[in-house]
Amino acid sequence: MSDNKYITQLNNSWIGELVRTIGLSVILALGIRTFVAEARWIPSGSMEPTLHGTPNQWEADKIIVDKLSYKFTKPQRGDIVVFSPTQELKNENYQDAFIKRVVALPGETVELREGKVYINKQPLRENSRALPEQFTSVEVCTSGQRPPFLSRPKTIPLDSYLVLGDNRGSSYDSRCWGVVPNRNIIGRAVIRFWPLSNIGSIDKAPVYSR
Repeated sequence: MSDNKYITQLNNSWIGELVRTIGLSVILALGIRTFVAEARWIPSGSMEPTLHGTPNQWEADKIIVDKLSYKFTKPQRGDIVVFSPTQELKNENYQDAFIKRVVALPGETVELREGKVYINKQPLRENSRALPEQFTSVEVCTSGQRPPFLSRPKTIPLDSYLVLGDNRGSSYDSRCWGVVPNRNIIGRAVIRFWPLSNIGSIDKAPVYSR
């Protein structure tokens, strides 16, 4: 075998291995993003002060969304979830995913009374230094269904959840358009990886007690 032919075979072998490695990496990356976890950035201020959001993704918090856990467990009160637009939101031409906090669970009756959230006729206490007590009403609902969903007490359907933004004065959430079916939930926000000064896990704060 000539040296040139030997070198050509080596080159072909190296190129083939590189192509296979890149191909496998792409497949693994797509598989992880589809089934396990994915990165997202926060596009609005509806989850302030827990998560900083802005239309400029380079200034916004960036998070990891766990897409696997909810295949084995159900969302819990306090979870911050990312979900695809519900049918009501699609009717308003929303296409991008939302991020909010789970406040009420399937079968619970929710109402807003004097700026507070009541679940099964008991006030929901939101204990967190990061989220001071806020006035929660449907006055924020300047668009969407009329009257707003939580303009009167509502019982959450089975396999659905009521979600609110932490920034109650500037969040378009379940108060306005209704509940989130479980099938729409993409996953739970678990880690903030940007900015580096705030890197770490995303707690379930505020701690809910009734």
